[in-house]
Amino acid sequence: MPAEAETSALRVERQDGGVVLLTLALPERRNAMTAELTGAWGAAVDELRGDRTVRCVVVTGAGTAFCAGGDVSWLAAEPEASPAELRDRMLPFYTTWLSLRALDVPSIAAVNGAAVGAGGALALSCDIRYAGASARFTVPFAQLGMAAGMATTWLLPEVVGLAAARELLLTGRVADSAEMLRLGLASAVYEDGVLVEKVLERAAQVAAGAPVPQRFHKIALADGGHASFEQALRWEALAQPVTLATKDLQEGLRARAEKRPAVFSGE
Repeated sequence: MPAEAETSALRVERQDGGVVLLTLALPERRNAMTAELTGAWGAAVDELRGDRTVRCVVVTGAGTAFCAGGDVSWLAAEPEASPAELRDRMLPFYTTWLSLRALDVPSIAAVNGAAVGAGGALALSCDIRYAGASARFTVPFAQLGMAAGMATTWLLPEVVGLAAARELLLTGRVADSAEMLRLGLASAVYEDGVLVEKVLERAAQVAAGAPVPQRFHKIALADGGHASFEQALRWEALAQPVTLATKDLQEGLRARAEKRPAVFSGE
């Protein structure tokens, strides 16, 4: 059975098999990134870092939105602040919300509704995204009078390519779940009522893989993957022998011979 911890802004539920479900829990604010939610998020991810029982992290939102992005009242709180002062505020905010990328386990976004601005960047920062039928994606930074933040100008083209990224960012328009699937913003679309259930099933498949190879896969594919074909070969010629020397390889081979699911220890 899942174990659950809760703050007023974030739910942390530990599922069987090493899957952790993080639910942004400010539905009345459409899960906007308030100071409270930002602090709870940073503390939760810090707690997961280095925890070898964690195999996969899933992120979703409570209510009808995934995440409405930055708290607009917070953004407008200091109209007289200088660019340098605002930069000192924004960089810690970015790094806190993008901290899933620094974990060495895979992450999945279950986009259950609107993913707006920095909320869209949060979804993009995950390794995999699945969408509910009501999901919507938009990065309307310019339409609010600001340049994009939270690494959107890196993450968006990494996922959808430069041409689509330009069009989405320059227009600020909304992509519905069908278009999210077509553009690669989502790997699949599920009915809203079963989205989290289906995503947890996918997360269980990810978590069932051997932890050491999965960490290698996440690192190898980070930031656009390898720079060249030859670099990929050199990387794999180092990474694969490491995994061939693990106990988990022997377990995987035994499990295949015995026609049963493998039970990997991470060793």
